Amino acid sequence: MTSFNLFNLRERKMPACIKSVLIVVFLMLVIPVETHGAEPIVVGVPLPLSGKQMKDGQMMKDSFEMARKLINENGGINGRPLALVYGDDQGKESVGEKIVRDLVVTDKAVMLVGGHTSAPTYAMAETANTLDVPFLVCTASADRITRKRWKNIYRLNPPISEYTKGLEDFWMKSIKPKFISILYENSMFGMDGATHMMGFCQENGIAMGSSVGYDRERTDPAYFRSILALQVDDPPDLIYMVSRLDDGVALVKAIREVKIEVLLCGGAGGFTSDEFIKRAGKAASHLLTATLWSHQLPYPGTKKYHDRFLQVYSYAPDYHGAEAYSALLVAADALKRADSLSPGSIRAALDKTYMTTPFGPVKFYAYDGFERQNTVRTLVLQIINGRFEVIWPLDIATARFVPLDK
Repeated sequence: MTSFNLFNLRERKMPACIKSVLIVVFLMLVIPVETHGAEPIVVGVPLPLSGKQMKDGQMMKDSFEMARKLINENGGINGRPLALVYGDDQGKESVGEKIVRDLVVTDKAVMLVGGHTSAPTYAMAETANTLDVPFLVCTASADRITRKRWKNIYRLNPPISEYTKGLEDFWMKSIKPKFISILYENSMFGMDGATHMMGFCQENGIAMGSSVGYDRERTDPAYFRSILALQVDDPPDLIYMVSRLDDGVALVKAIREVKIEVLLCGGAGGFTSDEFIKRAGKAASHLLTATLWSHQLPYPGTKKYHDRFLQVYSYAPDYHGAEAYSALLVAADALKRADSLSPGSIRAALDKTYMTTPFGPVKFYAYDGFERQNTVRTLVLQIINGRFEVIWPLDIATARFVPLDK
């Protein structure tokens, strides 16, 4: 049998092109090909994938998966694939520390991206900082999360005290309310939102009616009717609500059932999804809500993200999904620019982030006691003819404000 001598092809008088091909094929067969893609870079994603907030959690997970696929289709992280490992925080503060430790210690996540509900995210942020792992929060909104001088904690979404800037601007320039009542869930999210609104009313000479916190675990009509008694006796110009989806639907229905015919305004949370319109029905008509995002925004990739999400998952995303999708793009950008995967290098890259995402521009600032905090302008949506319309700011409005018919 004639032996094959790779390095003596000249003696066989083969054409040069064939020799070149044979050499390449042989090298591919006998020499291991080392690529950066052989070992994924792991990012941990803590989300509420069970419990009352699981619908938001699933929307966020769907968005993370869309972003992961896009990133890997475009070369991953400098040639290495990006892998996501999910941790179910159940929307409970008590499991936050364990979730983070599992993601970091067991799953070897180099950073975390996620966080939905404020109380568990606060606990997870504290643990991540203790473990020296960068954590890009994308949805949890309590002010205190980025006011603790935790060097590893960054936030893409604005804090709760900024959620209503657009709504407040609309109030003062358009309807000029004189008398406001506040209803809020008894959570970190609800209390921070209500506290901010009380301060806004005081600063702007708006009289405060009742300010009532309610048990967010109770959504029965009788319970809500009992806390609405003061509103029936002395109705305000508008009622401002800080609620999640289930309690928001029950609250709005109860308000209309007891014939309180005043303008209703939501502080984002559960009021921004199509599911809210579907479940609240006619009771949701004319409701205003602050929001952080709309698919009608003119940012590059915004409409493409919305349309692709709708095509893949057969339901429309709200700001929770846009935040998650954009946060992973930001994380991937930072990981690509980082000198290494050490916490310090990742932080240094995040510190230099300056990019536009489908959610909006992202840059981490220090201001008003916040650190490593992004800021975006917020919008006002109104439910008109069974759908959300942007009514503020006027330069991107899709419809004009429609007053409530009394």
